[in-house]
Amino acid sequence: MEKKSMPMDESEWRKRLTPEQYRVLREKGTERPFTGEYLEVDSDGTFTCAACGNPLFSSDAKFDSGTGWPSFDEALPGAVEYYSDTSHGMVRTEITCARCGSHLGHVFDDGPTESGKRYCINSVCLNLDEEAAKK
Repeated sequence: MEKKSMPMDESEWRKRLTPEQYRVLREKGTERPFTGEYLEVDSDGTFTCAACGNPLFSSDAKFDSGTGWPSFDEALPGAVEYYSDTSHGMVRTEITCARCGSHLGHVFDDGPTESGKRYCINSVCLNLDEEAAKK
């Protein structure tokens, strides 16, 4: 998906998102650990981008990492883009929504499942589409 499919400028994003969503999704912020809405949710469905609705993760990929943020062992094909992030004195891989370019979190190579990945995602960046599980 191309980012140009979401032609919003930042003033439009500010109107569309809550202040916390804007801070995390558009300014690359992080929500406080153990506070997110989806941390302990184990419902079936598809987690989508809170900014644009792009399907990102299957609930089947979600696991409890104990880190304080929802974690997944894989993203849906083509759903996210990967960028080197050297902020805060760390070397990490940032992930953004492939459709709108919004910041979602980071992916690490320390996951406990077969993929070896841990997508550490801010809850405020997600919505859960439970209807997707019923289709």
